[in-house]
Amino acid sequence: MTTESGAPAPEQSFLSHLVELRQRLVRAAVAIVVVFLALSPFMKEIFDVMSEPMMAALPAGSKLLATGVITPFMVPLKVTLFTAFLIALPYVLWQAWAFVAPGLYRHEKRLAAPLIMSSIAMFVTGMAYCYFIVFKLIFRFIANFAPVSVAVSPDIEAYFSFVMGMFLAFGLTFEVPIIVVLLSRFGIASVEKLRQARPYVIVGAFIVAAIFTPPDVVSQLLLAIPLVLLYELGIVLARFFGKPKSDEEAPAQEAS
Repeated sequence: MTTESGAPAPEQSFLSHLVELRQRLVRAAVAIVVVFLALSPFMKEIFDVMSEPMMAALPAGSKLLATGVITPFMVPLKVTLFTAFLIALPYVLWQAWAFVAPGLYRHEKRLAAPLIMSSIAMFVTGMAYCYFIVFKLIFRFIANFAPVSVAVSPDIEAYFSFVMGMFLAFGLTFEVPIIVVLLSRFGIASVEKLRQARPYVIVGAFIVAAIFTPPDVVSQLLLAIPLVLLYELGIVLARFFGKPKSDEEAPAQEAS
């Protein structure tokens, strides 16, 4: 169905967008499944890699526990699926980009590609920081506090939930510079306002750390301090990649 001018009717255009969205979601899901199937023979090894920070902190001969009947199968499967999602994430985001790109302006398209790539890089960097540094310190700190009469053998389901939560917290924390640059780029907050908000960010960083990390000083500092430093990095980057001052002054001049 078309209008008198020959353009597609709104209903037809909406349906075509839904069809395209479904196709791209299916492609993204297929990519994740393909990567998962390729990794499935190595589920045990992938889980062993994820459990390495905890195993290194436990006494020699210690092992993680599986208290559920199907937990020894389900937890490695979840870890492998999560790994497959991370590997397929660039393709998944490319499908999302291909869906929204036709509706963007040229300058928005130039901004989107580096934004997607930098977001992935910073998220993975946050996870790497969490895995190689934070876990090593936290697990040793907690294991050393255990009394001699207590055998530290965490349940793998609880361990998996803890690791996923920490990965998410640190991955999102490392997105802070990009968020700050975007706030400046789109004129939501100038560099001066971002600097003025510094005290609130510092307080907020420790509140976020208290919510998303274990109740010990070490893990909270390991999240709060990078968050504050990354905010400062975002302010520095906003000076170079934020909204030009000429663009900020133009509306004021037109109003006068």
